[in-house]
Amino acid sequence: MSPRGALRLEYFIIGLGIFALLLIFQPFSLHLFAVGGVLVIVAGLINNLLPLAQPGVPVRSVVTVGMVVLMIFLIVLLVSIAAAHLYGVFFLKPPDPNTTAGKVQLATPPFWSQPLVWGITGVTALLAVLITAMNRSRG
Repeated sequence: MSPRGALRLEYFIIGLGIFALLLIFQPFSLHLFAVGGVLVIVAGLINNLLPLAQPGVPVRSVVTVGMVVLMIFLIVLLVSIAAAHLYGVFFLKPPDPNTTAGKVQLATPPFWSQPLVWGITGVTALLAVLITAMNRSRG
């Protein structure tokens, strides 16, 4: 990476965090607040790339580390979904089938059959395969 590219990457990472904070603390719109909340998470994850924003670091290394950070985030997301489900199973009373809310809760498919969970799992597996292929092709 060239010195100019490293400086641009560093400014982008820091600028994204500042922009996210500005969106969170603006008093005008809840939609902008929501976008800012998502951007804070994204900026926090991208902030892990800041040590690599130095001249001479290959761009391929930055991309590989970014993919590893994303994969770790997705794994943590899957674990948190499973933990929330297990919390409900062990600590909350079961839904009452005599109420409308209970019927809806009982008709809901389990968390492991939801498209979101399978999508996250698929992206995580794809990232693992891509990272492995990139590391094998390098060495």
